[in-house]
Amino acid sequence: MLLLRVTGSNKGLGFGIVRALCKQFDGDVILTSRDEGRGQEAVRQLNKEGLQPKFHQLDVLDSASIRALRDFLSNTYGGLDVLVNNAGVAFKANATESFAEQAEVTLRTNFWAVLEVCEQLFPLLRPHARVVNISSLTSGMSIKRCSPEMQAKLKDPNMTLDQLKQLMTGFVSAAKNGTHKEAGWADWAYGISKIGVRILTAIQQKQIDAKDKDKDILVNCCCPGYVDTDMTSHKGTKTIDEGAETPVMVALIPPNATSPRGEYLSEKKVEKW
Repeated sequence: MLLLRVTGSNKGLGFGIVRALCKQFDGDVILTSRDEGRGQEAVRQLNKEGLQPKFHQLDVLDSASIRALRDFLSNTYGGLDVLVNNAGVAFKANATESFAEQAEVTLRTNFWAVLEVCEQLFPLLRPHARVVNISSLTSGMSIKRCSPEMQAKLKDPNMTLDQLKQLMTGFVSAAKNGTHKEAGWADWAYGISKIGVRILTAIQQKQIDAKDKDKDILVNCCCPGYVDTDMTSHKGTKTIDEGAETPVMVALIPPNATSPRGEYLSEKKVEKW
């Protein structure tokens, strides 16, 4: 069996998730990082704890890097049992970049890269596979800051992937034009990106159910909580091990479980908008 840990595994929440999965998952755990040196150092740190993760380089913003990982997994393992998508970037409150740049960079990393990784790796998912997309409590906070009309669009249970792509593209375009608030969007690029991940998760589960429901593949997303990491400027109240608890629980849902299925979880519980 195989577990793949996508991006950010060399530190922070990703490192905590890899550590927990090395202890609980009966198979190979692959730690991935954009920087090979840092990734290898993270592996060495875990080796000192008696844990044996594997390493593979992955830059989720590089299509060739994603394809290289896909080919490695296919050739080495013949499939994939667990995929954890933790790609994430967040601008600080005192960031000097324009909101337009923040929107473009944040959506590229937090939404579009996650989508591309899934599109490349989903064909490798074996029966009973589990997918975990890391979202955030900011998704719920952000949607409440959108206009009622935009909220209705985002909460549409029948939204298609093409419609979601159009919405995410539209947000970035409006941000570049300085009209995103007029268009009904919240003034929060990170939160919007995590709304996208949350909706994407539900759509992905529907697509899998329509095609391969008998394979018992579950796609869920979750919020790890307010974790003490670089992303939170170390203001978070949870340790990385505590933050890993919900993602790891979702990654290790037993075979043939009926729920959660295409849901968003926080503190190990399903939450709605």
